[in-house]
Amino acid sequence: MADRKEASIKKIAAIKTMRKLMAGHFYELDRAVKEGYPKIAWCTSVGPAELLRAMGFLVYFPENHGAMLGATRMATETIPAANAIGYSPDICSYLTSDIGAFVQGRTPLSDAYEGIESIPKPDVLVYNTNQCRDVQDWFAWYGHHWSRPVIGVESYRNVGEVTDVHVAGIAGQLKALVPTLESITGEKLDMDRLREAVRLSRECSDLWKAVLETAAAKPAPLTFFDSTIHMAPAVVMRGTQAAIDYYNELLPELNTRVAEGVAAVEGERQRLYWEGMPVWGRLRDLATQFLELGTAVVASTYANSWIFTALDEQEPFESMARAYTELFIVRSDPYKEAYIEEMIDTFSVDGIIFHEAKTCPNNTNCLHGMHLRLHERLGVPSIIIPGDLSDLRCYSDEQARTQIEAFVEQLDGQSRRQAMATPA
Repeated sequence: MADRKEASIKKIAAIKTMRKLMAGHFYELDRAVKEGYPKIAWCTSVGPAELLRAMGFLVYFPENHGAMLGATRMATETIPAANAIGYSPDICSYLTSDIGAFVQGRTPLSDAYEGIESIPKPDVLVYNTNQCRDVQDWFAWYGHHWSRPVIGVESYRNVGEVTDVHVAGIAGQLKALVPTLESITGEKLDMDRLREAVRLSRECSDLWKAVLETAAAKPAPLTFFDSTIHMAPAVVMRGTQAAIDYYNELLPELNTRVAEGVAAVEGERQRLYWEGMPVWGRLRDLATQFLELGTAVVASTYANSWIFTALDEQEPFESMARAYTELFIVRSDPYKEAYIEEMIDTFSVDGIIFHEAKTCPNNTNCLHGMHLRLHERLGVPSIIIPGDLSDLRCYSDEQARTQIEAFVEQLDGQSRRQAMATPA
C-alpha cells in the first residue's frame, strides 16, 4: 500500500446556506408546536410530502432525526432504551434509536438548535411502506402515545416494470388519505396547490439529479459523503421553493469545480460506488480514509433515492404514485442489477462497496448474491462491509479500515497491470 497522504475534506461553500435552511426548518416546526399552528404532519422520507404541503401541513421526517442520532453517535446510547420496552435490536436502528431517545427525553436537535427541547408533536402521522414495514410500526408507537391518527400507503414490493396497475393502486390509496387530512385541517384539498407542490418537488428532484451527476466528471467534484450532507433539503424540503433555491446555489458551484478540474479527492486514482445505507456515525472517518487513499466514492443508490423524474403536476396523484413505486428499494433484483450496471457505466466505477447494514435488510443488497452476479457479468470487483446505519456496535472500525485498504490496493494493482498491458 502506498504511503498515505495527509488529507483534508474540501468544504463546499453552499454548506453555509444549507445550515441556515435546516435551522429554519426545525425552528419553524418548533414554533408551530408552541403556537398551535400550522398543523404538523409526520411523514416517511418517500411518503406523500407533496400532498401534505398542499393541505397546509408543516412536514417533519423522523428518518432525518434517526440519521441525526446516528451521525452524532447518540444512537448507540438510546437504542437500549427501546430494547428495554420490547423492541428487538435486530429491527431498524432509526426506529429504535428514535423511540429510545424519546423515552430518554433526548434529541440532537437540542444540541444543534438553541431553545428546541423536543421533537415536534404531530397532528397526524403519514407513512409509506415503500422503504419497509418498520416505518408503519414506528409511527404506530407515537400515534398510540399521543392518541394521534396514523394513516398511510401499503406499497408493492419486488417490482419489476412499474405498470398502470401499480400506479392505480397507489394513487387510490393516496386519494383515500384526503378525507382524514381534511378533517384534521378543516379545509378541502385545493388541487391547484397540490399541482404546485408536485411541480416544486419535480424541479427540486431535477436539480438534485444534476448535482449528483456532476460526479461523473473526472476528477469528481463531490463524493458520496458530500451527498449525504447536501441531500438534506431534497429530503425535508421537497415541494418547497427553498429547496430549489438551495440547489440553484449548489449546482453552479459544482459545475465551476468541474470546469476548473477541482477534485474532491486530490490525485483521484480509483472511483467507487457505495451500495446501501451510510454508516452515519463514521461518515467523516470514512471520507478521510478514502481521501488518504486517493479514492473517490462517486455515486450511490442511497443519494439517488430522492430523484423523482416521474412527478408531473398535470397528474399529481398518479405521478406521485409512479414516483414512489419507482423507488430503488422496492424493485426486483433484475431491475436493481441493471440500475447498478448503468451507474457503473455513467460514473466510470472501478469497484463497489456493499454495506451490509445489520438492522436494514431492505436496503442491503448483498444478502442474496447480487455482488457475485454483478462481478460475474461485469467483472467489477466488490467488497462487503458489515455494519449498520446507526448502531455502531455492529461496526468494526479496524475491520472496515483493513478491508478498504486491501480493496483499494487490489484495484491499484489491477490498474497497474492494465497499464503495463496497454501498448505505448
